[in-house]
Amino acid sequence: MISLKQLHYALAIEKTLHFKKAAEACHISQSTLSSAITELEKQLGLTIFERNNKQVLITNDGQFILDKAKKVKLELDELLHLANMNKTPLSTAMTFGVIPTIGPYFLPKVLPAVRKKYPDFKLKIVEEQSHILVDKVRSGDIDAAIIALPYPIDGLMNFDFWEEDFYLICHKDEALNQSNGITSAELEIEKLMLLKEGHCLKDHAISACHLQSKKQDTDFDSASLHTIIQMVAGKLGTTLVPEMALDQLTYNQSELVAIHLNEPGPHRKISLIIRPNYVRTNELNILKEIFVNELKKSMNK
Repeated sequence: MISLKQLHYALAIEKTLHFKKAAEACHISQSTLSSAITELEKQLGLTIFERNNKQVLITNDGQFILDKAKKVKLELDELLHLANMNKTPLSTAMTFGVIPTIGPYFLPKVLPAVRKKYPDFKLKIVEEQSHILVDKVRSGDIDAAIIALPYPIDGLMNFDFWEEDFYLICHKDEALNQSNGITSAELEIEKLMLLKEGHCLKDHAISACHLQSKKQDTDFDSASLHTIIQMVAGKLGTTLVPEMALDQLTYNQSELVAIHLNEPGPHRKISLIIRPNYVRTNELNILKEIFVNELKKSMNK
């Protein structure tokens, strides 16, 4: 009979495309994993993985089996969650994904309150870009993700809990009496430095400014808002950051000025995304309420 353990091992191989790495992830020996997969293929009467000394490939039949295994895993996870529903809220662990342009600025504002109210709650954080987190939510690798919208999340549900605008960060010597804000038409586009491709923050900033595209000098193709802020402090250009990040990014940076982007907003929404059949929505609502309250406190709203 096919076992859940065999399916778990097969999914680990799909993720790594490497028997040794999959065995390490499952905390078993490579020989044990190989034997389990060989037995699984024998029971099914088909080959899931083509392997040699250099690579592991998934067969067409194998992909069909793996897709079914993912559904079985999700159903089992939901069954286990249902068994815990009558327990004290937030008494069992969760894994959240969060994107890099939210995590460092959002988590310090809300996690102390979560820990204070639910000291036994274990929350694991996975920081990745939006497209990776969306896939992880769909596959059941994580419980939920906190991302910025708009972003394609086909097949998933979203619970918006915060919205905010962008601010132009520039050196005080380059701020031209714009304390009341700045429009996209007034931006010096050639000076604007944004995150590299793949970060939704760049897409949201471009959209807020009604720009078709933004060609960047590769020298400024940074993966970090903190790095770009240091460039701005060095008078190398300007950048756009979300309101949530202002306090951290401009702390002890007296030479920097933050100017509101006077374009119709909100410029981005912060949302929890989950699978449609996720059973711990009541606990997510508890967390969402804490998030909103703490954000309001920290940002005086």
